Amino acid sequence: QVQLVESGGGLVQAGGSLRLSCAASGSTFSNYVMHWFRQAPGKQREFVARISVSGGLSYYSDFVAGRFTISRDNAGNTLYLQMNSLKPEDTAVYYCAADDRYRVTSTAYDMKYWGKGTLVTVSS
Repeated sequence: QVQLVESGGGLVQAGGSLRLSCAASGSTFSNYVMHWFRQAPGKQREFVARISVSGGLSYYSDFVAGRFTISRDNAGNTLYLQMNSLKPEDTAVYYCAADDRYRVTSTAYDMKYWGKGTLVTVSS
């Protein structure tokens, strides 16, 4: 098993930036394809980004492409999400999640492990 703990959330003005981190422990971090999902109040959890085990492949949802960057440090067992040009609609709880394979389409149902999330609030 792998335990995941997110950090870095907070309150930021529109147009600002935040960097989220997800610290992993337990099983071998570099064995897992890592993801960021988010869930806004009253909405379903949605895919944000994923990164391959080596970090060489990444994929983003349309609504964050060009603004967010996912990265990982396998030596430090940490996943990151750099969020720039934030918008009020980016307000949500952000979760990191681990899957044991790289999928063409990643859904919340596919994930094997989840963190508890970190809240990002973007004010207008």
